[in-house]
Amino acid sequence: MDAELSAFKSHIENEKGLSPHTVRNYLSDLNQFFVYLKNEQLSSSKEIRVDAKMVRGYLSFLYSRKVKKVSTARKLAALRSYFHYLQKEGKIEINPAKLVATPKQDKPLPRVLSIEEAVHLVQSPASKTPFDLRDRAILETIYSTGIRAEEAVRLNIEDLHSKEKLIKVRGKGKKERIVPIGAPAIAAIDKYLEQFRLETRYGEGKPLFLNRFGGRLTTRSLGRIVAKYSSSMGDAMRISPHGLRHSYATHLLDNGADLRSIQELLGHATLSTTQRYTHLSMEHLVRVYDDAHPRSKKRK
Repeated sequence: MDAELSAFKSHIENEKGLSPHTVRNYLSDLNQFFVYLKNEQLSSSKEIRVDAKMVRGYLSFLYSRKVKKVSTARKLAALRSYFHYLQKEGKIEINPAKLVATPKQDKPLPRVLSIEEAVHLVQSPASKTPFDLRDRAILETIYSTGIRAEEAVRLNIEDLHSKEKLIKVRGKGKKERIVPIGAPAIAAIDKYLEQFRLETRYGEGKPLFLNRFGGRLTTRSLGRIVAKYSSSMGDAMRISPHGLRHSYATHLLDNGADLRSIQELLGHATLSTTQRYTHLSMEHLVRVYDDAHPRSKKRK
């Protein structure tokens, strides 16, 4: 089993191109599942033959432990991916996790900033130190492009094409896309590079955003940076990089961008993923209606 997990780890790292964070989560989820089987005496230490009934029993176990649905769904996705790999390798005939339905997810609307709040956030670093300039560049870049945290930390200097106002992004599964980037973000990056990266500005494979030790910034560190400045606006305003990405998409939609264009900009594989923003935009439309329509409740 250890050898199979090791081979699976190599597969999702090198062939699937999953992020280190996702790889760690998948392996942790798989180990938890096998511990459950052993504790429930559903398997021996020498051989594990998993069927759909065992997987359903595991989901019931997670439910009894009040594990969140989103976490349960991720654990099931890890099992599906692992058994799919074993099936392709000819080690099992049927993927037992594929026969189990994903628990229906709660879909709370994500926290988004207003345009004024987003502008205040990206302008909040003090610009007194090189790290302030780096943080300003990070905030401007994420809000200007809507890229994911893991995409932001993968950026290299040569990915930025300032004259064309474009940036090359490496997304999930090593897929690349080109997205527009605004002039304020470009200016913030240029200022950061002048003060923080002058000696390494040119050359290939140079990380754009560095930590204080000169290495590539991690997604966790980037998350702390966004949380630091958003929480300075008040605890109620605390937001993640993903929330800033949501804000980007919602503001585009509110200002007339179509869903297909937003889908391309965000790097979503399907339009259904992008359609969640229509729910957010409805709040904006209701406010417009209440403020403008002569027979709205606000204008009796």
